[in-house]
Parts: sequence; C-alpha cells; structure tokens
Amino acid sequence: MSIDDTYDLIIIGGGPGGLTAGIYAMRAALKTVLIELGVPGGQMNNSDSVENWPGDEHIGGSELGVKFHQHAQSYGLEIISQEVVDLEPGLDIHTVKLANGDQLRAHAVILATGGSPRKLNIPGEEEHYGKGVSYCAVCDGFFFREKTVVVVGGGDTAAEESLYLAKLAKQVYLVHRRDALRASALLQQRVKAECKIEIMWNTVVTAIKANENGVYAVDLKDTQTAEKRDLATDGVFIFIGFEPNNKLVPAGTKMNADGYVVTNEKCETNAPGIYVIGDLREKAYRQIVISASDGATSALSAAHFVETRKSTEACELPEALQTE
Repeated sequence: MSIDDTYDLIIIGGGPGGLTAGIYAMRAALKTVLIELGVPGGQMNNSDSVENWPGDEHIGGSELGVKFHQHAQSYGLEIISQEVVDLEPGLDIHTVKLANGDQLRAHAVILATGGSPRKLNIPGEEEHYGKGVSYCAVCDGFFFREKTVVVVGGGDTAAEESLYLAKLAKQVYLVHRRDALRASALLQQRVKAECKIEIMWNTVVTAIKANENGVYAVDLKDTQTAEKRDLATDGVFIFIGFEPNNKLVPAGTKMNADGYVVTNEKCETNAPGIYVIGDLREKAYRQIVISASDGATSALSAAHFVETRKSTEACELPEALQTE
C-alpha cells in the first residue's frame, strides 16, 4: 500500500460519536473513512423518542440517526459497511483489518464501538433470546400488543422503555432490585403516573420460564425478605446497563476495572494516534449529546495530531541527503 492509499483517519463505529467525528474530520479536510457494520446511528435507533437533543424537543431515535448520517454524508464522508476484526497499532501508521480480508492504514484511529446490553445471566435468558426475551422495546414491543411484559431495570432506559411498552402492552411490570428508581425525576413522574405500569420494588428476576410457545413466567425473589414467587408474563425486557465493546482496544491501552477505556479530555488514549469516544470511554454520564461532544473533540484532536505528524515528516531530510 502506497502512502497515497493511507488515510489520515479511520473511525470505527457509526453511532452519534462516530458520525459526529466524521463530520468534524471532513470539515478539517482529513482523508477519512468510517466503518460501521450495522445501521448508522448506533443505540439511537433503539430509542422510540429522544427529548433531550438540543434543538429538537421531540424526535424519534431512528430519525435522529438518519439526520446524523445524512449530515456526515453531505461532506462526502466515505462509509464502509464491514466488520472490523482487528486493530494493530504502529509507531507511525495503524492498521485496521476487516472481515473480508481488506486492510486499511491510517495515521489516527477513533474507536467508537459503544457497548452492548448487559445480561442478567440467569436461567432461561440466553436460550430464549428472541423468543420472548429482548433488550430493545422499540425493536420487539410490537409483538407484545395487549400482552403482559416484565421490564427489568431502574435507570433512564428502563423507565423510557416501560413507558413505550405501556402504549402497546396490556400490563407492564417494572422490576427493580432497590426501593427507588435511578431514572431522572421527570421519567419517574411519568412512570408512576402511568396506570399500566406496576413497579415491583426490592425484587430481582432469578429465572425465565418458557415452553414451545415462548416465555410464560419469571421467577422472582424479594431482596429484603428472600421470599420467592413466580409471575405470569409473555415477555421479558432487560435494561440493566451496557458492557463496553472493547475487543478491538489494543493491548496495553489503559482501562478501568469495568473495561472502559481511560482517556484524557482530548479523548486520547495512552497509545499515540488512537482515540476512544462514546460509551466505550470511561465517563460519569452516557448521553447522545455527550457522545457527539466526544466525536467533535476526538476529530479535532486527531486533526492536530495528523497535521503535526505530516509536517514533521515533510521537514525530515531524505536519508541520502543526511549522509552527504
């Protein structure tokens, strides 16, 4: 591969952070490619409604994802639909390997691979995924119209998805292991005001029961009294957080105990030219607007890094002249 085939920047992941990075990279005149196997927009596509994106009081998650995508493409951003299987850092050039065998090289790489839903790891969960067990109400809620569902969790996502399911299902049981939700005050008010939602405090799901027709019940346990009982349900929706998708993070990159990558305020890792943003990065809060901010920050940081690297290379004398 010649130097002309080398990208200035490769962005891995097409969520709000990755697409924003693409917009800023193109505006900085960087030769950039974004690689995303799935639908551009990332986790935004799983949200029925986004109410805290500045400038839009109410917008569908998938609609917002389309806007991000169209905005990035308006600058001519190259987007490749492929799976990335490996990232090999180098002293000057980093190599990204794709599942189809292609290899791309760049001066800088932004990892925007996000996270995946955290599992309960209980009997019946894995084997009945897609058969009554789900991690996305927007994706699967339609199949539970006028049925009973259980939602597990207590944060913003669990509250939002419970409210969405209440528009479709006959009854929604929100199961939370503590005696208070962690969701925002506004979401808590809405959940408690929704007559179709019943909150089951201090309760955990210990098993999911199913037969050839699908899920029919869950086993519950009271976290204070240890009392056990079962609850009839047609489906189980699990929203207990995310695990970072960190399999592409190079060895030696600093991470915390939970597997999130530690960066500085510029989204720089301890590996020169490699940046981490969005839900893969260690941070206090995980919001679309924060991921977008990470994308802008990382692209601007990468632009400075690449420009400095190129100017340094241009100023270096050819080896033949150095020996004269």
